[in-house]
Amino acid sequence: MNDTHEQRPGGELDPRKAAILEAVVSGYIGTAQPVGSSVIAKDASISVSPATVRSEMVALEREGYLMQPHTSAGRIPTDKGYRFFVDHLASPGVLGPQQRQKVSSFFDHVQGGLEDVLESTSSLLSDLTSYAAVVVGPSHEQASVRSVQVVGLGARRGLVVAVLADGAVENRPLELPEEIDDAVLGATTAHLQRALAGATLGALPAVVASGNTAVDELCTMATTALAAASSQDHEQVFVGGPSRLASAFDAIETVRGVLGILEQQLVVVSLLRDVMESGLSVAIGSEHGFEPLASCAVVVAPLEINGRQAGAIGILGPTRMDYPSAMAAAEVVSSELSERIGAERGDG
Repeated sequence: MNDTHEQRPGGELDPRKAAILEAVVSGYIGTAQPVGSSVIAKDASISVSPATVRSEMVALEREGYLMQPHTSAGRIPTDKGYRFFVDHLASPGVLGPQQRQKVSSFFDHVQGGLEDVLESTSSLLSDLTSYAAVVVGPSHEQASVRSVQVVGLGARRGLVVAVLADGAVENRPLELPEEIDDAVLGATTAHLQRALAGATLGALPAVVASGNTAVDELCTMATTALAAASSQDHEQVFVGGPSRLASAFDAIETVRGVLGILEQQLVVVSLLRDVMESGLSVAIGSEHGFEPLASCAVVVAPLEINGRQAGAIGILGPTRMDYPSAMAAAEVVSSELSERIGAERGDG
């Protein structure tokens, strides 16, 4: 899950500077406190004097990788510093045995339709990382039809009900030209079932004429209504652990801004899609282009079924997030969830 990210000018550092920068980033992620040169000099992997470390940290600050929040304090990474750290990770990190067991147990036992699974997965991802998590599921138009039924509601009103393979139910009202008796409703249901079962909601086939005019007219009305339902469909968005944002950020205004963004589903979908389309699995600070999230980092992984993208998962936290573990959690959970959705849809 390495980022494909264009190397920024001046993005190469010599091994010593790179090691010092990595130590500062890791130290700041772990403590949320500015990191001083004396702490870095004690790192076993950095065998130089505190004075040399200080000199190199000044150079890293001058080159835009570090900043000094207070005159007497140590230094903290800038977005450029985090970006170098993420781009040069040897691997995205590995989930610990307990976390892996938690993921396996979750997907072995989670119950319910697709919406229930997606919502529960957002909570799982938040629990694994201690950040807010977003799961964008596939739209229903990609799901196949398991069963379809037309029912009469009286007074020339009817209803077409389609149960989808992902557990969702689509129902649309029908305005009937006349009262339809139960025999025609039953024949219509049987004919539609034969014609549409297994087809995806977004690509319903033409229904071959049955020879019964009343049945054929009702079939046309039903398929037209279902097709309209598909065209109005949109991605399902579930947010897990938004309350964790309060402890992740110092400024309450930042928390309010981030929560406001998470409440806008279309914006969330657009955010994750834009990050993936830019070739990133991690967007840091202003890289994702959403000003209210300038103090945030977003880790994204696609959901894929048979090689087709069918949604995404995202982890949202401060730029001081634990990138290796967040990337590891995103990779494992996206793989498991993709497999689960594929199996439910008969594609896995």
